[in-house]
Amino acid sequence: MRWWLVVASLWLLVALTIPDAQARNRPRNQDGGTRRGKRKRDGHGHGRGRAGRSRPLKIRLVPGPSIPVGLGQNQENTLLLESYKNLQEQHSSYNVIPVPNELGKAVTPLTQEEIQRILWREEEEHREEEERLRKKDEARKKRRKQRKEQAERQRKIVEKKRREEEEALRLQVEKEEEEWKRQMEELKRRRQEEEEDRRRKEAAEREARERERKLEEERRRQEEILREELLAFVEEEEEEKQLKQVEERQEEEEEDIWLRGDVFQMPPKEPEEPDLLPAPIPRPPAATEDELKETEAAVEEAEEVEEEENEREVVIVNRGSLPPGCAISDVTLTCENVKLTYFPPLAIPELRSLSLEGNNISSIPAEAFNGIPNLEWINLKKNKLTSAGIDAKAFKGLKMLRRLYLDGNLLEAVPSGLPPTLQELKISENKLRGIHENSFHDLSSLVILELEGNLLSEGNVDPLAFAPLIQLSYLRLGRNHFRTVPQGLPMSLLELYLENNLIEEISETVFNQTQNLNLISLRHNRLDETRIAPMAWINHRNLESIDLSHNHLYLVPSYLPRSLVHLVLVGNNIERIPGYVFAHMDPGLEYLYLSYNKLDGEGIEPESFFGSYNSMVEMCLDHNQLITVPSGINEMTNLHFLRLNNNKLRSIPDESICDPNHSGDATLVALRLENNYIDPQKVSPSAFSCVRSSSSVILKPQKTK
Repeated sequence: MRWWLVVASLWLLVALTIPDAQARNRPRNQDGGTRRGKRKRDGHGHGRGRAGRSRPLKIRLVPGPSIPVGLGQNQENTLLLESYKNLQEQHSSYNVIPVPNELGKAVTPLTQEEIQRILWREEEEHREEEERLRKKDEARKKRRKQRKEQAERQRKIVEKKRREEEEALRLQVEKEEEEWKRQMEELKRRRQEEEEDRRRKEAAEREARERERKLEEERRRQEEILREELLAFVEEEEEEKQLKQVEERQEEEEEDIWLRGDVFQMPPKEPEEPDLLPAPIPRPPAATEDELKETEAAVEEAEEVEEEENEREVVIVNRGSLPPGCAISDVTLTCENVKLTYFPPLAIPELRSLSLEGNNISSIPAEAFNGIPNLEWINLKKNKLTSAGIDAKAFKGLKMLRRLYLDGNLLEAVPSGLPPTLQELKISENKLRGIHENSFHDLSSLVILELEGNLLSEGNVDPLAFAPLIQLSYLRLGRNHFRTVPQGLPMSLLELYLENNLIEEISETVFNQTQNLNLISLRHNRLDETRIAPMAWINHRNLESIDLSHNHLYLVPSYLPRSLVHLVLVGNNIERIPGYVFAHMDPGLEYLYLSYNKLDGEGIEPESFFGSYNSMVEMCLDHNQLITVPSGINEMTNLHFLRLNNNKLRSIPDESICDPNHSGDATLVALRLENNYIDPQKVSPSAFSCVRSSSSVILKPQKTK
């Protein structure tokens, strides 16, 4: 099977044997043996060249004793080929002799023992070569195994590191999820607590209102009884007529003022009571004639005391040297609308208040208030004061002045030399043409500043003008010519009024320094939702009220403050309320006024009111183009007042306003649906199950088809 190995061994054997045969033909000497031994020690065999390579030799097979000698050249070649084929079986019958390179030289044949020895040596060298190759292969396999083991160790290290990173990431994600769950639970718990507190407060308020109502009813009942006893001579019909008039006025009053959350428009004052006799101290109903006489006497005595006080005031007026028409009472002097053309010289040190409103005063001389140094309030409204007419030292010496009213004059600049104790300054309806850096110098105590109805704009108001006003909380700049919100507003500002200007843009940085703002009024300007920067006020934590009425808005602005409670958008062109526009607010929007806009059935999405279901208290959607009741109203659990009048509603489904599954108390106090296309006869009574009283639902009149 390894015939090729035998052939190769034979060739090597012949190559190594030829030099030995030649050596035997030479004379043997010590040097030759030494050289041969040295060559063996050096590892060189027979037939090796200088470079360690085999030198090509010619070989010939010589027949042994059993083969005849004397064959020709061709016969020898044939014998050589046959011997190659049968070498494994017959190699012991032939002698291998080297073939000389030069012709004519004698060749000494090798003996059988020498051939055997050469074969053994070649076989030994072959085994050593195989051993070397085997060791080399084992070393290569070992190195490959080591590289594989090293790669496996590296892979394990990488895999371990990856698992550790995955484990750390998983632990971090679990930690974040736990933190998020904890925060959500805390937020839910806090909201539940706030809801419980709100409910408790509402319950307490209801109880207080109920007690007040009962006390008021009891008081009115007693007063009515006493009036009837004191005014027995008045005819019964006249008395009923007066009572009806009073009740009608009260009903009209309640109808006009039912929006409790409009902080931008305060309700009017309560009407005065009709002129009736003063009510005495309540007595039991069954009073005798003597008691009635005593009561009448007490009333007459009270009237006499009042007349004496009036006479005493007249005596005081006549005793001083005041201009005609002036009156003084206690520490207040009033000279209103008496056509004064000069500032009256006064010497009343105890005077605290002075009103000169509605005169023709054009100047205030220096030290005009020396005789009244303790003044706390000066009213100079509606005169003809000019900036040149007020002396720089006019207000010198007023160490206690708190309020100064200069509305309705002809001032072109803020008067100089104002007392540093001033807390309230009003210069509205003048001709102010600018505010300089030092206009409010030393007015660090000023809390209220009103500059409405002037000629101010962002171009003539210095950004550093408001810097000295470190306590300013209330600033009115309405009815001016501002195109942008003025720069440099005080950090202490709580309320800012900029209505009736030309404001077109709200930049991102204009409110950066006023983080305490609670109320902003921007009604009657030129704003649209694209000109309000997203980061203008979204991160304000105290801004609760914004009025954007009568602007150019086409949809409810996004990025409103998170803390917003009141939002007034009356009189715009709003056609849509985007979804989730109120979702980011905390604790949530409570008062939303969208009257007089262009909302229709497609402008309000199911998610438009998301985030305000539990917080909304008042909502006005009247004077729009709504065809159906907007979705989401029935989910508002805290809604008290709802206006849907003057729309295009044609029906009120049972679940559109009230949620039939809501088991709590009825919360809706007033619901207005008049001036639509609703047939009241076709409205189910269960549609208003969440309304406290059926009388609170206004359905008439309705439009005809």
